[in-house]
Amino acid sequence: MDLIGIILWPLKWAVELVLVGWHALFTLIGLPPADGITWVLSIIGLVIVLRSALIPLFVRQIKSQRKMMEIAPELRKVQEKYRGKKDQLSREAMSRETMALYKKHGTTPVSSCLPLLVQMPIFFALFSVLNDVQKIAKDPTFSGVGLLDNALTQEFYDAKLFGVASLHETLINAVETSNGVAITILVVLVILMIASQFFTQLQIISKNLSPEAKTGQAYQMQRVMLYILPLAFIFSGVFFPLGVVIYWFVSNLWTMVQQFIVIREMPTPGSDAAKAREERLARKGKAIDSSGKVVSMEKYQAEQQRLLEEAERARAAAPKRQQPVGKQRAKKQAPKQPGTKQPGPGQQGPKRPSSGGAPKPADGSPSPDSPTTS
Repeated sequence: MDLIGIILWPLKWAVELVLVGWHALFTLIGLPPADGITWVLSIIGLVIVLRSALIPLFVRQIKSQRKMMEIAPELRKVQEKYRGKKDQLSREAMSRETMALYKKHGTTPVSSCLPLLVQMPIFFALFSVLNDVQKIAKDPTFSGVGLLDNALTQEFYDAKLFGVASLHETLINAVETSNGVAITILVVLVILMIASQFFTQLQIISKNLSPEAKTGQAYQMQRVMLYILPLAFIFSGVFFPLGVVIYWFVSNLWTMVQQFIVIREMPTPGSDAAKAREERLARKGKAIDSSGKVVSMEKYQAEQQRLLEEAERARAAAPKRQQPVGKQRAKKQAPKQPGTKQPGPGQQGPKRPSSGGAPKPADGSPSPDSPTTS
C-alpha cells in the first residue's frame, strides 16, 4: 500500500461503512440489492450523511466569512500602509499586524473554506472506493478495505443504472464502447453539475455581498472563478466514474439549496438579500432588532426609541471639547486680577520708563533724576 493509500485507508473504511449501511437499508425495504438504483440511492445517502455532518463547519464558515468582510477595511489599511515596501522587516511587520487583526476578531481565511478542505479527502476516498471496484474484473478475489466485501464489490461492479450504464463507467469508456445511453446520462449529469455549481456561486455574488465587498480585489477574483470553475468540472466530468459524478451532482444540489436558505434567512448585512429580507419582514409587521433577532414592529420601534434616548444622554454627559485659542484671545479672556485697573476705551495704560531715565511728572516739574542747571 502506498503513502496515499495509507492516508486514505480510514476514510475509505468510513465511506464503505456508510455506503453498505444505506445499501442494507434499501435492500431491507424491498429494493433489489444488485440493481443500479439501489446503489445510486446509497450514494445519495452517503451525501446526506456527509453534508449533515458538515453543517456545524458550514455555520462556522458563514460566521468567519462575515467577520472577514467586517475587517476588510482594516486589512486594506494595513496593505496600504506597507504598499511598495518589500524589505524583510516591513513584510514581517505587515504579517504581524494582519495576524493581530485575525486574532482580535477570531477569524482566519482558512476557516472560511474549512468545509471544502474537510470534504475533499472524503471525496478522494469515495473516488478511490468506486475506482477500486473495477479491480475485481482482473482479480476476482478483490474486496474493499472495510465492509465492502468481495460479494458486495462484485454486486456493485455488475450494477447498472437503467440496466445499461455501469456505476464505474466513465464518459471516455462509454464513448469507446459506443454506449449511447451511458453517454447521454453522463453528459446530462455533467451539464447539471456545472449548472448547479454556477448558480450557487452566482446567487452569492449577485445577492449576498455588501456594496463595499463588491469593490475589493476578492470580488473580482470571485467573478473570474465563477466562469473558470465550470471548465474544471468539464475536465473532471470526462474522467470521473458515473458513481462519482452522481455523488458530485447531488452534493452540488445540497450546496445550492443550503446557500439559498442561508441567503434568504441569514443574509450578509447591507447586501441586496438583506434588504429583501427586511422588506419581507416589514410586510409581516416584523423587523430585526440590534441583536439580530426577528421581533414585532412595536418592539423594534420601542428599542430604537430607547437607543436614541441613551445616545442623547451619553452625548449630554460627555465633556465638551475645548476649542484652541490664540494668545491674544486667551489674554483677553483671562480673569481680571483684584486691585488692578484696566484702561478704558481710548485710554492708554501707564507708559513704561524709557531707557534714558525715569518718567516725567505730569505738572512739568523736573524729574528728581533729571540733571539740574545752576
